[in-house]
Amino acid sequence: MESLKGKVAVVTGANQGIGKGLAFALAEAGCRLAICARNQEKLEAVGKELAAKGTEVLAVPTDVSDEDRVRALFEKIDETFGRVDLLINNAGAFDGGRVDEVTLDAWNNVIGACLTGAFLCSREAFGRMKTSGGGRILNIGSISAQRPRENSAPYASAKFGVWGLTQATAIDGRPFGIACSCLHPGNVNVERRDESDAESDQEPMMATETIVEAALAMLSVPPHVNFLEAIVLPNDQLYLGRG
Repeated sequence: MESLKGKVAVVTGANQGIGKGLAFALAEAGCRLAICARNQEKLEAVGKELAAKGTEVLAVPTDVSDEDRVRALFEKIDETFGRVDLLINNAGAFDGGRVDEVTLDAWNNVIGACLTGAFLCSREAFGRMKTSGGGRILNIGSISAQRPRENSAPYASAKFGVWGLTQATAIDGRPFGIACSCLHPGNVNVERRDESDAESDQEPMMATETIVEAALAMLSVPPHVNFLEAIVLPNDQLYLGRG
């Protein structure tokens, strides 16, 4: 596996859940980190915890659906690190309901956080990777990108789009040594599920560490290899044949 030591990694949605787990795992692997999320208080707490462990970290509160704020984020990364080697597009949001009941605000919030944010961050990272010898972009998708649940039109549409964006970015990146891949998690026992009584949150779960290990494997293949897609889910979760 390729060493990640010394690489500059950007993790979106790093204030909790999978993003936070990835930030700590990448720090342990020796990466220098730029982390962002909308929740400034939680993000700053994560940044301080990483810094206390000796990690060089830049924490920038950012709404990734906002073009100007994404540009500002990457300008700060330029000032601090001068390059981007890894981008993990993890930021997201969930909202649902039957398709005839979904508001435009709910739709735009989910599409913005999951898909528009991944595009905007990928565009910024791609331009920098192109001139510095390549890099790797990992998009966090979902099994909903292939088998949607009922009452999930915004989320399913966003994650289908993330998988399409992944493939398009991978093709565009070939001439520049930029690989793009997509990790589709099933149910992960992130913080928001602890106080939830939703039916889906009572299903079989896997630990955040499990999906983080899969992500690290995808990020650590040799530069000439692309681990294009992976699906990781609890063995007992309904996926094949689910309705």
